[in-house]
Amino acid sequence: MKHQLPGMRPCVNLLALLTLLFSFDNRASAEPLTLERAIRLALSHSTTSAIADADLQRAVASYRELRNNRIPQVVAGSGLGWTYGYPLSIAGTEPSLFTAVAQSSVYSFSQSPYLNAAKAEIRVADLKDKDQRVSVIQDVALTYAELANWETRRSHLHEDEIDSQQVVQAVSQRVQAGIDNPVEVNKARLVAAQVRLHQAQARGSADVLRKHLSDLTGMPVSAIELDPDSIPALPPFTSDDDSQQKAVATSPSIKIADEHALAESMRATAEHRLALPSFDFSAQYSRFTTFNNYAIYFPPHAFQPDNATIGVGIRIPLFNLSARDHAHGADLLALEAKKQAQAAREQVSEETLKLERAVEQLEAAREVARLQYELAHSSLEATRTRLQAQTGTFHELADAQTQASEHYLVYRDADFEYQRARINLLRATGDLEHWALPAK
Repeated sequence: MKHQLPGMRPCVNLLALLTLLFSFDNRASAEPLTLERAIRLALSHSTTSAIADADLQRAVASYRELRNNRIPQVVAGSGLGWTYGYPLSIAGTEPSLFTAVAQSSVYSFSQSPYLNAAKAEIRVADLKDKDQRVSVIQDVALTYAELANWETRRSHLHEDEIDSQQVVQAVSQRVQAGIDNPVEVNKARLVAAQVRLHQAQARGSADVLRKHLSDLTGMPVSAIELDPDSIPALPPFTSDDDSQQKAVATSPSIKIADEHALAESMRATAEHRLALPSFDFSAQYSRFTTFNNYAIYFPPHAFQPDNATIGVGIRIPLFNLSARDHAHGADLLALEAKKQAQAAREQVSEETLKLERAVEQLEAAREVARLQYELAHSSLEATRTRLQAQTGTFHELADAQTQASEHYLVYRDADFEYQRARINLLRATGDLEHWALPAK
């Protein structure tokens, strides 16, 4: 084993002191991460929001693709080739030095329903984008609140650990003096071990939540310092609130289902209208050459190098069983989407009712847990007073500490479960963003 030189001890101690002071200075100067700032960072950093925005842009591009069918599409090229005998076509076009073709749709009975369906899909993508935004806010709010809960537990458990160690030392001294039974030492050690177990659980849960919050916000784990006071107070809740109707009126999932049903209905209409006549514009210009034998098979006085055609093509579908069956399938898809929209409305109403009842139960459970903790804490203080007056025992103190600690943890769990249910209800009624990001 290497021994440190005595002359080096002051330098090492000074270095350790400077390092400690520097770390304290960094922590003091670090700005706490408020809930609002965490949400705004997550909204700008979220990959799921970026995906939803890309889906929205894709829906807009699909609409423009359908709308631009009325704008002529111009293609230019050449059909150069040597001709032997009659000038045959090259790749579907006559041999020519230069060719330009313009085509577009003039009018189709199915185009308008297709465009309406595309507009509905844009609204669907926009609603999904907004819903994803609220989902990110909910994720950050729940993660932040739960992490703050575990941090509070860790602080309280640290105090319990100090108290339990003091009890272990005191009981050990009494056993050595022959006052208490040796079994009392094991009981005191058991209480201390239970506190350490709770501490390990709290530390593990806090580390996982801190990592998740880091992934959401893009901040380093070491830079995340919470500000629990930045969590806004939850609005008052009464069972008389008409949350179900509000949820049905504002639910993004219902609006998405309704718009999707409208889009499928428009597509079904368009599929049926494909059996009606359609009108297309077409124009073509070609520059012919003499080495393609046009002058041999056409009268010399009729041949000319520059040729053009412009007109309207009319298509009248007469018989197409495949198209008819396809339109029938589109009707069934529209009916399915309509039923799904109805099911979404019923599901949102039912889930909101469950959330309302859960909030009522969790609020009552939280109050019960709070009162139980206050009673256990009062009992602990009374036991400490009796111990100081030498009318109580360390065994009673250990039991009182265990009861107070257990009831405190139960209360923290009940309080967070109530917060979780309230945040979920706020999202269901469309009030989550107003609560988490209040207008300035």
